[in-house]
Amino acid sequence: MELKRDFEKASVGELVSENYVFASVLHYFGISFYQYPTDSLEKVCKKHKVNPRQLISHLESWAEAKDPTVEELYLNPIELLVAYLKKKHYYFVRQELPFLSNLISGIQPEKEFSSLMADLRIMFPLFVQDFIHHIHEEESRLFKRIELLQDIEDGHFKIHDALTILEKDPVQHLADHHEVHDDEMEGIRKLTHDYFLEESAPLAMKVLYHELENFEKELSIHAKIEDELLFPKAVELEREALRKIRKQIRTN
Repeated sequence: MELKRDFEKASVGELVSENYVFASVLHYFGISFYQYPTDSLEKVCKKHKVNPRQLISHLESWAEAKDPTVEELYLNPIELLVAYLKKKHYYFVRQELPFLSNLISGIQPEKEFSSLMADLRIMFPLFVQDFIHHIHEEESRLFKRIELLQDIEDGHFKIHDALTILEKDPVQHLADHHEVHDDEMEGIRKLTHDYFLEESAPLAMKVLYHELENFEKELSIHAKIEDELLFPKAVELEREALRKIRKQIRTN
């Protein structure tokens, strides 16, 4: 992000309108940008006891951060794939969802957006609740299952115990019941008319729509990684472990 040398004198609204990601950086430091649209960054930072240079440093590091591609993830062993997905879960729950919740609950909408925001304030918390439940289910069942499969591969279980574990709750069963968490986002997408806003819309609404759309894209990529990489790798790991255990039983 290119910044003028006197960026600290620029208003928060001006800086956010130049780069919406700055709104997320401000939130990370406990600052809700929509509360200070006309205040200078210097004034707001002084009030919140934040170093403006720190904000810019964070913005630059976020801009440089790149997620691995699906192709790169495919080449990694399953334990690194699980670690990556856990990290994304943490990011969603600790950063992305709180930021969106803050925007939805905190923005004071103009009259033309008041009805829409009232609906969002009902819909979004339900989505968050459902989404967090999904993450907990996934980590406690699927990720735990993968850990067990690796323990079996490493010989940490007796043969017949391993067979019992392998035949109970197979990964394919979990894959068949893998929930798709786009339902609530579909409702939000319809409510916002595919995140469309007129150019004259308030900055706060533009940032909100931009963040909602980005979050939906991230969820779509996340689901694709799970469905196309994690599950096939886990099914293959389980199949190979089962083949080895049955072979051991036959030869004993």
